Amino acid sequence: MASSIFNAPCTVPAVKGKNYFGLKTAVNNDLRFNVGKKTSIIGCPKRVFTVRASEKKDGPIKKLGLSDAECEAAVVAGNVPEAPPVPPRPAAPAATPVVPSLPLGRRPRRNRKSPVMRASFQETSISPANFVYPLFIHEGEEDTPIGAMPGCYRLGWRHGLVEEVAKARDVGVNSIVLFPKVPDALKSSTGDEAYNDNGLVPRAIQLLKDKYPDLVIYTDVALDPYSSDGHDGIVREDGVIMNDETVYQLCKQAVSQARAGADVVSPSDMMDGRVGAIRKALDAEGFQHVSIMSYTAKYASSFYGPFREALESNPRFGDKKTYQMNPANYREALVEAHEDESEGADILLVKPGLPYLDIIRLLRDKSPLPIAAYQVSGEYSMIKAGGVLKMIDEERVMMESLMCLRRAGADIILTYFALQAARCLCGEKR
Repeated sequence: MASSIFNAPCTVPAVKGKNYFGLKTAVNNDLRFNVGKKTSIIGCPKRVFTVRASEKKDGPIKKLGLSDAECEAAVVAGNVPEAPPVPPRPAAPAATPVVPSLPLGRRPRRNRKSPVMRASFQETSISPANFVYPLFIHEGEEDTPIGAMPGCYRLGWRHGLVEEVAKARDVGVNSIVLFPKVPDALKSSTGDEAYNDNGLVPRAIQLLKDKYPDLVIYTDVALDPYSSDGHDGIVREDGVIMNDETVYQLCKQAVSQARAGADVVSPSDMMDGRVGAIRKALDAEGFQHVSIMSYTAKYASSFYGPFREALESNPRFGDKKTYQMNPANYREALVEAHEDESEGADILLVKPGLPYLDIIRLLRDKSPLPIAAYQVSGEYSMIKAGGVLKMIDEERVMMESLMCLRRAGADIILTYFALQAARCLCGEKR
């Protein structure tokens, strides 16, 4: 609200019941009033008239009815409007030492001194469009809570899944990725259920595409949810994960998902050469439009525990260190990225997210492709636990962690916080 301050040539006496119209300036510091059909000229001494924007008024500040020329003439004549006084400089505490100003040519704090200036110079932004919402599904009708992931459920694919997607779309999240909890009776050593066209994931894709044709659906391409051994690939009798034979199965899985309507297939298995083989298989079946988001730098991390509980997909023996990356390695991510790019990947993903910000930045600086980050189940659950224990402000830490992933270079973020964070961004309070 602007201040209206003017040095009027005189004061106008308040007359109860009178309305004055047509205020005009006159010579000799007089005011001319048109009241009805009568004209009166009143002489009076010069007096400053000031109205402050901060004063409480009923309605907007009234104008004096002067033309631009009259306002300019008043200023030229020395009758300059007065502005409100400059606020006094805030006092320092009594014991503050008196010191000379530091001879600084640049003070970065100047650009941080108010909320408006901080917002003006903010380098990184985040919106619901940056989120991909991971959703767990199962064959049941009821939604089953996941103990290690507060707020997350195994959703019934016919009901709970559709409802959760609707909630996400209401706040601008229109991308999801599906993870199935497969019945043990359908698991096998070769994971053949992964490419069953009538399996849980293809049915869920078809249902969602029928309801929401513009929904972007990512799928997980790996054998661990379908494997009786709980590994991402076929396990030889000596415990070795077979690479090329696994890739053969993954190609059939990716084609099956594309046939159901998947927009982006996401090989998370970390087998060598799988991106190129999947690209060739998709193209051969007429799915040139289906994208590949490769889990390029997927580390053998301890942050995956809650996820494996959600899908009941823990390895039956051993670990995944022979195919997932060593958390100690940095340069190796460039090797994986180079291979995935050359084989036809459309998006490169880093997993986990927050502990691997350096890898996200590395790929962002070295690759022209979009970069995805996966804020994994362990990251999610730690923030949730800290919030429940009142050790941290859950909402603030959630938003800070997501902003950090964006700042490091992630174009999209797979996060279980997608719905909650989007609601925060949309100004909703939960």
